[in-house]
Amino acid sequence: MRDPAAALLKPTVNGPQGSGEPKGVIVLGIDVAKDTLSVALVHPVSRRLQWQAVLPNTPAGVRQLLRRTPCAIPWVLEPTGRYGLAVAKQAAAAQRQVLLAPPRKAKAFLASVQSRAKNDRLDSHGLALYGLSVPLRPYPIKSESVERLDQLLAARRGIAQALVSLGQQRAVLPYAAAALLPALKALEAQRAALDEQIATLSADAQAFPAMAALKAVPGIGPVTAAAVASCLKAKAFPHPDAFVAYIGLDVRVRDSGRHHGKRMLSKQGDAHLRRLLFLCARASLLSKRNPFKAQYDRELAKGLHKTAALNVIARKMARMCWSIARHGTTFDPDRLYTQPATSQHLTPPLDNET
Repeated sequence: MRDPAAALLKPTVNGPQGSGEPKGVIVLGIDVAKDTLSVALVHPVSRRLQWQAVLPNTPAGVRQLLRRTPCAIPWVLEPTGRYGLAVAKQAAAAQRQVLLAPPRKAKAFLASVQSRAKNDRLDSHGLALYGLSVPLRPYPIKSESVERLDQLLAARRGIAQALVSLGQQRAVLPYAAAALLPALKALEAQRAALDEQIATLSADAQAFPAMAALKAVPGIGPVTAAAVASCLKAKAFPHPDAFVAYIGLDVRVRDSGRHHGKRMLSKQGDAHLRRLLFLCARASLLSKRNPFKAQYDRELAKGLHKTAALNVIARKMARMCWSIARHGTTFDPDRLYTQPATSQHLTPPLDNET
């Protein structure tokens, strides 16, 4: 029996008769749940729902979806952890284009097109509309080495948070201090073991060629260097501004008419990596040969408070890390502030940053 979607599942819909120009590219919206895949196909011109189905979120279900959709149709997915990653990997292995719908922006878009209800079928329809409305980047599929390193870093982050929480409890609960001490020591031992595994894995020059150069930057330690190296390896940002925006160190602009809003950090994206680079900027001030000290003093002289000045340094460090990873260079403090500001027009002047 012929699939009811077969008549519509074509890579493009033609424009006016005789023009020969495509009028829109069809995309497939997929809402990934633990057990199911809700898929929706929307006409690229009328934006009306043309086909919808629910398939099991299993390798067999994905294979069924691959058979029912032509190769030229991109898939639009939100990142849903290992459930979405498994679908993206299987689709990529079948030479399908998989696009990433950023969760926060996609959520706002879905709320704008359907605010009275929310379920998987509506979400898949909304994701298809979102894919037709906004240019999307490819879904990031990590290599095995990057995935291993990211999981070790995530485990270390959880242990570090537990250490802070238990340490605070031990300070305010003196009668329970003796009971908490063994747990703290065990967590410290586990963190040290993870640090060794992270150092061993990230030392692979073939998998993470920028690792040694990143550790040479004043203020950047081995854990932050590993996190930055893994992120830059997995995401392959085409420009330093893209990396800066990903970790939320870009400047948010709110201007209208004669009103010029206060410049502040967007604080979107990877908050943990943003925090690490901020701490690295603060640690760099303790270095005897700190190449960022002069800029830090200049920012303070402009009237910025210390936190804002440190954010400026953190953004500079992020750009420098991208350059080291992209061009395969080493850290050279003499060249740090001698490069032309090729993207200066993209960064508005700062009033304040928090």
